[in-house]
Amino acid sequence: MNHIDFAARQKHVDLPGIAHQPVRIAYTDVGEGDPVILLHGIPTWSYLYHDVADQLAAQHRIIAPDFIGHGNSDQRDMFDRSLTAQCSMILALMDHLGLASASFVGHDTGGGVALMMAIDNSQRVDRLILSNIVAYDSWPIDDMIDISRPDWKAKSADDIKDFLLAGFKDGLSRKTRLTDEFVDGIVAPYVTEAGKISLIRNASGLNTSHTTMLVPRHGEISAETLLVWGADDPWQPVADGESLAREIPDARLVKVPNASHWVQQDAPEEWLAHVLPFLRNGHQGGGH
Repeated sequence: MNHIDFAARQKHVDLPGIAHQPVRIAYTDVGEGDPVILLHGIPTWSYLYHDVADQLAAQHRIIAPDFIGHGNSDQRDMFDRSLTAQCSMILALMDHLGLASASFVGHDTGGGVALMMAIDNSQRVDRLILSNIVAYDSWPIDDMIDISRPDWKAKSADDIKDFLLAGFKDGLSRKTRLTDEFVDGIVAPYVTEAGKISLIRNASGLNTSHTTMLVPRHGEISAETLLVWGADDPWQPVADGESLAREIPDARLVKVPNASHWVQQDAPEEWLAHVLPFLRNGHQGGGH
């Protein structure tokens, strides 16, 4: 699905309590069954899941929000964009949708938010799936530190696209998966003037302390947990996945070979082959 069609089926809600006035959030809500919330990272948006969302929705209700300041959600210069702020947004969205709990799939910074949810709001997390997430002190990576500088406001839309494209090349092992559809879709919200500023603000909101403070509490996670990790990731190394699998009780790690950071795009079929059985039946259903 291209990004235009993906965006066209998104819903929108103005959520109060996040900033001094309501913040508009864009989200996909498709399928029926047990709810599953998909969380993306930076510099992406929920379109990251475009090749797997509908397959998941054949068996589950899939809710895929764009984080504050990301994608087609509110990009105004008036709110926090940190992991803690995103966690507050997810709780508000769940309340709006009447969801007492859901399973969570987290990638990159979305995985940091999923960790927070599983520790601080454990009653709202059924099952937990983590893919190439920010954890410990592995982030923010150099690219995000660069783009967080205020002088990036002078960059053109083409500069932003070229910069992000270079990262996509490093974050995908299977170069046939570096399609124009994927690149154009991911960068689309960030190559407008407002989108460029929002991307800079998103990057400047990254705070390593929001994951380092969780490390002593990884053992508190009670949700059944599966880690599906692209083994070639140059930024969020598989060693972090191994550490998380040791520290989260009864967690299982699956390493996806010949796949890098954006594992859902790099290896969608392999990713789904582990995720779908786990969402149905937990570790009894696969993921070995």
